[in-house]
Amino acid sequence: MDRRQFIRRAGVVAGGTVAGAGLAAPALAQSAPTLRWRMTSSFPNTLDTLFGSSRLFSEMVSKLTDGRFTIDVFPAGELVPGLQALDATQDGTVEGAHTVLYYYVGKDPTFAIGSSIPFGLNARQQNAWLYNGGGNEAINEFLTPYGVRAYPGGNTGTQMGGWFRKEINSLNDLQGLKMRIAGIAGQVLAPLGVVAQQLAGGDVYPALERGTLDATEFVGPYDDEKLGFYQVAPYYYYPAFWEAGPTVHYMFNQSKFDELPDAYKSALEVAAAACNTRMLADYDVKNMRAIRSLVGKGVQLRPLPRDVLDAALASSQDLYAKLSASNPKWKAMYDPWSQFRTQIYEWFRVAEFTNDTYNYSQQAAGR
Repeated sequence: MDRRQFIRRAGVVAGGTVAGAGLAAPALAQSAPTLRWRMTSSFPNTLDTLFGSSRLFSEMVSKLTDGRFTIDVFPAGELVPGLQALDATQDGTVEGAHTVLYYYVGKDPTFAIGSSIPFGLNARQQNAWLYNGGGNEAINEFLTPYGVRAYPGGNTGTQMGGWFRKEINSLNDLQGLKMRIAGIAGQVLAPLGVVAQQLAGGDVYPALERGTLDATEFVGPYDDEKLGFYQVAPYYYYPAFWEAGPTVHYMFNQSKFDELPDAYKSALEVAAAACNTRMLADYDVKNMRAIRSLVGKGVQLRPLPRDVLDAALASSQDLYAKLSASNPKWKAMYDPWSQFRTQIYEWFRVAEFTNDTYNYSQQAAGR
């Protein structure tokens, strides 16, 4: 279907037949008005994969609507600070935002489930939950009191555990460690001795360089190399158990969204879905190359110690039980999410895990 058909079918359909033959020009203009929106991003424009995805989104929406619906995208800090994207969308400062829901756990921890929580779903499993497991519906029901709605618009794949100024050889090395970490992962790590801080991407390097931070996580090799963390923290740990498959969302002011023609609403959804697929593919290729580059620069790759992972898992289970007992909104989303995770883990262990494990072991052996 070309763009003109897309608009015509979405905006001029009556009783199952296209009624455009005798349509007056004013009616056509009403069905496809010229609109210009503003969207703020939580990411700096130096991150071409994260911020670049919002530019791709804007371009696709414009093409799908024959140039009648345009969205101007602004990097973090240009209109509002990166971590205030939700607030700006709520109050109508902007019509939309490109952000990660776990940035807003200070308002309610439930936000995190929509993007990623510790020991959660990988990217494929996350998409399965969002699109076919009730996830999108649950998230938008939760977002209704905030006056916004959201569509999945990207995924980074499993992230790295972050950059550390000193080695982490055991759980004891986390005591008093000041770390930039997003979402509710900070609440999981706090009982382990970590002093968690949430900073926007552009503020992390100076804090790490000054020693205000001892460690930081961000995304993965490609973005982390661009941000230069390896210059001040040589130890690079994996995996980020708190971000196995984090979703990036496009968020819209609900009142403004409701005013759109159906064709424009569909354009937003279609463009977001395309960006969701594209971002993951981009990261898989770019991270593959960047990890080689970083090792060549002397970066020391390290797995997180097993006692750290075990302690973090126990801490997360304790936190989730407490939230389920005290926060009805958390429980309403977490319980079906947890059931979905159990079931999809059962399936992935059958074919995906055995196939991957064998192939990786043989490649490592040079076969």
